Amino acid sequence: MSTAAARRRSMEGRRAAGSQPTSREGSLAEPLFAPGAVEAEEGGVEGVRADGTFVSKQHYSQRAQWLRAGVLGANDGLVSVASLMMGVGGGSDDPKTLVLSGVAGLVGGALSMAAGEYISVYSQKDSQDADIAKERAAQRVGPQMRQYELDELTSIYEERGLPRDLAKQVATHLTKNDVIEAHARDELGIDFDDLANPWLACITSAISFSIGAAIPLLSSAFISDHMTRLVVVLSSSTAALAAFGAIGAVLGGASVLRGAVRVVIGGFLAMVVTYGVGRLFGV
Repeated sequence: MSTAAARRRSMEGRRAAGSQPTSREGSLAEPLFAPGAVEAEEGGVEGVRADGTFVSKQHYSQRAQWLRAGVLGANDGLVSVASLMMGVGGGSDDPKTLVLSGVAGLVGGALSMAAGEYISVYSQKDSQDADIAKERAAQRVGPQMRQYELDELTSIYEERGLPRDLAKQVATHLTKNDVIEAHARDELGIDFDDLANPWLACITSAISFSIGAAIPLLSSAFISDHMTRLVVVLSSSTAALAAFGAIGAVLGGASVLRGAVRVVIGGFLAMVVTYGVGRLFGV
């Protein structure tokens, strides 16, 4: 039975008996959850509704992979192309040169991100596959090796706080169910439901980079005045940086203001420094 189900059943039993939740020592305690906890359900707070149903908390860390590939990829595209356009604009007032630099930055950056992410994630997948293959080979060696692997799994659960007998029961049960998955998850830290996917990472990175890179490019592509173009690139990119920072903070459960300010400062500095370099060298 899951922890959530156990809590719910326990509280239902207490309400039926006309009692209130008590502490472990048996003394009368405060309710397990504050009445306002459910009001913050959308913010990931755990609690119990008025009808007794349980509200599970939200884990932001589970979003880490797609958050990095999505929001951070768009942020990379935005900062890279905006900085490139500001640098070229600092050294040349030709509108075609500025737009060409933006297009080249978008295409080259998207392909570079896709290739880099594919290679990186595929290397991770190769490592995962090699470790899983070792576990499969160990199980085929013979009874002695299988016993050794079982003892190894038991020791892992002991280190996590389980008594020896209980740790061995858990290890034995999980081994009978799926020995490779048990060792992969608890010994190697590999979740079969979350294995590395190189193609997904590759495509996601390319698309997200292109979305971010398109913002400064499209915002200034049809403006004829040189200084106005640069101001539009800088202002539109700064606004988009704040939006990306805020979105990333919301999805990650962090402070929206801090997330937005941090991203804006970093991106703004990159654009200003690159403009200064272009202005200084005339390129």
